[in-house]
Order: sequence, then C-alpha cells, then structure tokens
Amino acid sequence: MRSRYSAFVLANADYLLKSWHPSTRPTELELNLEDVWCGLKVLNSEQLTASGKVHFQAIFKEQVDKKAAQFFIIDENSNFVLEAGHWFYVDGLPVITQLKPQRNDICPCNTGLKFKKCCGK
Repeated sequence: MRSRYSAFVLANADYLLKSWHPSTRPTELELNLEDVWCGLKVLNSEQLTASGKVHFQAIFKEQVDKKAAQFFIIDENSNFVLEAGHWFYVDGLPVITQLKPQRNDICPCNTGLKFKKCCGK
C-alpha cells in the first residue's frame, strides 16, 4: 500500500498499473499532476495466506487557483492478492470528502504551521 501511495506522490502511473491485478486493471490511468499528496495513514491491515485488506486514509491538496487550495481525504478499504511473491491491488471502496480546516488548525499539508499562516493565506 505504501509503495502505491508513493507512486501517486511521484505521479508514476506505470508502477500503479504494474501493481494492479490484471483482472481489474484499467487499460490506462490518467493522474492529475497538479494534486499534491500530503499524507497517508494506514488504519488497519489484515493479511491472510494469499490475500490482504488495507484500510487507509490519504490527504491530497487540489489547487483551485493561485491563492486558493482545497484539501480532500480519501478513505478506502482496499483488497490485495499475493501472486508469484508480489502483492497486487485488486479493488477498493474509496470515499472522498473535502476537508475544511479552520484558520487555527494545523495545515493538512504537513508543514506544521497553522492553516492561516500556510495554505489558508
């Protein structure tokens, strides 16, 4: 799961497709290169003999214009299978919601600054 998140951060569509199980893999994958990935939290994982499940949350920032950005959180329960010594993503149920940080909240972009001093300017 972490390697797939890193591939999203690096906009590495080739790796994402290679790590996607052939039974559910799309023929092509178009990534939004303007999205900025801010963090990943693995909430739960379960490994069986040849399958696994990962519940994670990932935060990303979408730039609306030069001054405004919106943050979103993806909450997904993903299914993986182990074949020939490699884990492949099969499918997941993503739920995407917009984060609305308040002025004095820590900015979701992980600078450690308050939102009003960072992305909320």
